[in-house]
Amino acid sequence: MPALLAECLELVGEDPFARAGESTRFAQPAIFCASIAGWRRRPRSLRPGALAGHSLGELGALVAAGALSERDGLRLAVARGRLMAEACHGRHDGMLAVLGAGVEWAAALARRHALSLANDNAPGQLVLAGPVERLREAAAQARAERVRAITLDVAGAFHSPAMAAAVAPFRAELEQVALSPPSVPVISGASARPFRDVRAELAAAITAPVRWRETMLALAALGARVFVDFGPGQVLAKLVGRNLPDARVLDPFAAAPEDARLADKAQPRPAARPEPSVVA
Repeated sequence: MPALLAECLELVGEDPFARAGESTRFAQPAIFCASIAGWRRRPRSLRPGALAGHSLGELGALVAAGALSERDGLRLAVARGRLMAEACHGRHDGMLAVLGAGVEWAAALARRHALSLANDNAPGQLVLAGPVERLREAAAQARAERVRAITLDVAGAFHSPAMAAAVAPFRAELEQVALSPPSVPVISGASARPFRDVRAELAAAITAPVRWRETMLALAALGARVFVDFGPGQVLAKLVGRNLPDARVLDPFAAAPEDARLADKAQPRPAARPEPSVVA
């Protein structure tokens, strides 16, 4: 990892780990590096049958599948973080978790307040995105209807039309990297099916909702029963049981903690929760 970290410092211009709590510009490359560190230190006997990543984590999943080099994955993570941070500039947007409601109810709430349904993470765990004032109104309505609503401490309305300015320049960055056929299926979080056009789908995913619940079902349909979370934290590991009660989460690092400090270092502070981003 020293070479990848050195390149990360050069591309970002400073240590992204030290400022991961300040902006998605720093959080995304830090999380990418931590996810790749986790992937690198896996037991070699661990051979995934399929891969997926939540939002930024798709870059790590594609690297793990051999479709993208680590260097190009890092370059894209840095560009993605910068472009999305620029898209947030001057806006007063955010995200709202709606817990305990169904998809149709949350989608209707979003429409009523001119918001976007940004994440469908698990049954009863959805996220809306849009202007802060509209989110407040949506939260008030949700609570009036006895639905739990939690304002997320994020810098923008990720996975919504508010990120549109980042799409074209990110697609241009994608045109500069080489792609190879993945060694195993990689499920797109935007379509909940294996990637078909990686460049187009990664660019479009910036404004598209993350269909993680459906992604988990797609993995299960491929025969997945045991899951490993390679990212910093256990965000997606905790979602496994919510989506697939009969599935099992494996911790392959219990006996190999020597590199854990890198993943721990990249744990975003509460203010840096721009997007849960891990390879699963």
